Amino acid sequence: MLLAVAALAVPALVGCGSTRPSSTTPPSPPASTAPQTPVTTAAPAPAQPATPALTVPSALPALETEEFSGSGDISDDSAIWVDPAAPANSVVIADDKANSGGGIGVFDMNGKLLQFRPDGKIGNVDLRSGFPLSGKSTVLVGANNRSDNTLALWTLDTTTRTLSPVAARSIATFAPNYGFCSYHSKGSGKFYAFVTPNGPGSVQQFELSDNGAGKVDATLVRTLPIDSISESCVADDELGHLYLGQEDVGIWKYGAEPDAGADRSSVDTVGAGHLEADIEGMSIAYGADGAGYLFVSSQGNSTIAIYDRSGNNTFRKSFSVGAGGAVDAATGTDGLDVTTNNAGPGFEQGLLVVHDESNSGGNASNLKYVPLSSVLK
Repeated sequence: MLLAVAALAVPALVGCGSTRPSSTTPPSPPASTAPQTPVTTAAPAPAQPATPALTVPSALPALETEEFSGSGDISDDSAIWVDPAAPANSVVIADDKANSGGGIGVFDMNGKLLQFRPDGKIGNVDLRSGFPLSGKSTVLVGANNRSDNTLALWTLDTTTRTLSPVAARSIATFAPNYGFCSYHSKGSGKFYAFVTPNGPGSVQQFELSDNGAGKVDATLVRTLPIDSISESCVADDELGHLYLGQEDVGIWKYGAEPDAGADRSSVDTVGAGHLEADIEGMSIAYGADGAGYLFVSSQGNSTIAIYDRSGNNTFRKSFSVGAGGAVDAATGTDGLDVTTNNAGPGFEQGLLVVHDESNSGGNASNLKYVPLSSVLK
């Protein structure tokens, strides 16, 4: 599949973005067989803008993170914060879901651990810049804490590159919780958190706000019923979509606003040719005027599927993250994050961070840093 090449302008967003691909043309990816079966039919989407050709079947990591203390598959999700003034000072924030000694860590762009907070069994992590707190614009980092089934909230000090807890109280979620993602509404300017359930239950949407005392509180504003385990989700801040991965079923698209109800449409399904259970990490690569891509981890075959961000989310390709030099290949990938903003030397055209369950030669899982220029070709 060859597509018209068009540069994707990079907006000032954190943890997601776009990039300018080259024009190499290896064998074309398979044609899409993703079903487009809406539960409730929405208005027709606008015509999709031109997008770059995506034909490269694999990408190579540039480096990998240090391991957290412990063993096994304990770190499996991440969120990228890009420093727009000094991209080399960007960081990757990652979970540690160990039953004992779990928490959250901050890694630099060389994969070195800068900070670790033993804050519990942290599930999925996401962040948004621009959250108003005590009259200042802050970087708000959020996650689900599986130890006590609560929302976990921190602010990132962008100078020291360290996290500080900021939740106003113990904010209870559905139990047991499993995953998490953030949303910043373009229309209202409000910030939200979504929490997913470990089994049949409800996806919860919380509105986040300054409590007037320098802390962040949360109010439950919507629930979405789901009938089986669903961990990963991602929200498109510009288009107002929420994508949810029902692990052994498929990818669902909802409206992200609290008044959008429970209407949803299918993006793709397990077994249709692109996804093998479990469906895991998701992230948005933003482009100009609705262009860009939805990245989804297909854990069952250790690949990442890419879909158009606009329209009906047409499937574009799947690729794997292979071994590069001394860095082993990524296998059993769970969480991922992507940005097309300049993330420092080696990642000037963007960064993809993926979880590696096996981490050959290591004691625990870790994260691989992949130049986005090696993916969007």
